[in-house]
Amino acid sequence: MGNSSNATAEVYPGRTAKDDYGLHAGVLGPLETLAQSVSAMAPSTSPSLTIPLVFAIVGNATWLVYLLATGTILLIGFCVSRFARLSASPGSLYTYTAETLPTVFGVAAGWGLLLAYLATAASVAGGALYYTNVLSQQFLHWTPPILVTLAIVCLAAGFVAYRDVKLSAELMLWIEICSVSLIGIVLMVMPIHFGFHLDMDQFRLRGVSFSSLGPALVLSMFSFVGFESATTLGSEARNPLRTIPRAVIQCAIVSGIFFMLCSYSEVLGFRGASGKLSDTTSPLHFLADKAGVAPLGTGIDFGALISMVACVLACVTAASRVLMRMARERLLPALFEKTSARHGTPVAGVVLSTCVVFIPSAVMAMRGVSGSDVYDLLGSLSVFGFLTAYALVALALPFAQRARGQHSHFVAAVSLVAVLVVILIAVFDLRSTADVAHARLPYIYLLYIAAGLAWYTVRRKQAAVIND
Repeated sequence: MGNSSNATAEVYPGRTAKDDYGLHAGVLGPLETLAQSVSAMAPSTSPSLTIPLVFAIVGNATWLVYLLATGTILLIGFCVSRFARLSASPGSLYTYTAETLPTVFGVAAGWGLLLAYLATAASVAGGALYYTNVLSQQFLHWTPPILVTLAIVCLAAGFVAYRDVKLSAELMLWIEICSVSLIGIVLMVMPIHFGFHLDMDQFRLRGVSFSSLGPALVLSMFSFVGFESATTLGSEARNPLRTIPRAVIQCAIVSGIFFMLCSYSEVLGFRGASGKLSDTTSPLHFLADKAGVAPLGTGIDFGALISMVACVLACVTAASRVLMRMARERLLPALFEKTSARHGTPVAGVVLSTCVVFIPSAVMAMRGVSGSDVYDLLGSLSVFGFLTAYALVALALPFAQRARGQHSHFVAAVSLVAVLVVILIAVFDLRSTADVAHARLPYIYLLYIAAGLAWYTVRRKQAAVIND
């Protein structure tokens, strides 16, 4: 493997730019940087939408699946955080890969990561549509127009992403604190109300088919994707080489513990109930009612809706900065490299990202796809993009450290394990496809990556002609 910084210089000669990329440098503190990763994950949505789906596959082993997923994310997080100590830029995982491996790998990582953030945002916009309908039916007995709901969600996120990254980070931080706190209160009230006891069926994995662990692990991974998005704030975080690695690891650990507690508590709370966890439209609302704190259930539903808007905001913020870095490397038109002189945000990137989030979610919803299915399908597509970027970063880490004279057998071993685990998850994903819609997703993704690589080839040839 060669050092692709040289390869990049050959392909894109003569590119110079300020280190701050025109962004407001150093405006985000540790908590605000952490808020980017937390909001991109939207942790308060998983207990309502993802955990029930995992339970439908694996039942009493739901907590175990999230334990395995947490271990996987920590492996990936280790690799990402090590890179984040060496490099800080808006390009995130794309930059890490492109600066170490041959350029084509960096291109694949860039296009994969871009799709990952945008598909996640569109997915969560579908989730926001779902919760808007749930709350509207509950209080107004009326469902607002689909396009109006999605337009409000996307425009609100896009406007804040354009207006100010610091305002964006602070808003996301408080939204997630409030949402997660409400869920935490319900989880604490439950054992007080029902009494403290262990659910031995869960610990003994009663009725669990171990062949189902793989597909469930794939699904649970969607709860974590985006945990690395603090790396897109490399120019805007204070002390980025210290702040960003901490944010990545903190996000992985705290979210993993949170998801395990939620999955265990939800399965326990539905024990003996007339309905199933996998069938309920709002599991935490049900548990709040059961624990005698019904108003908190409504608050959690509303918090999940607002958290989804925050997730769209976080993903638009991250995607616009990946677009900026790709434009800097001439993979995209220079328009996406420009920032607002007043707000210090990449205007064209924010506008394009907002439109790309709105269009697929709106088209699917207008064709009769429910908000929860939009969340499922586009979320499943985004996983392929994240897995591509995660695997390439893990692969690149040992070479980056060797190039800096910091070779470590331990780091190389962890990187290898991380790559193998990501590949295994991808294989599980392909093998666990249960319907035609999900079966098409790998081919859509491969076609997209092929188009991205073809575009890179065209841009490289154009650059060569200009330089000649």
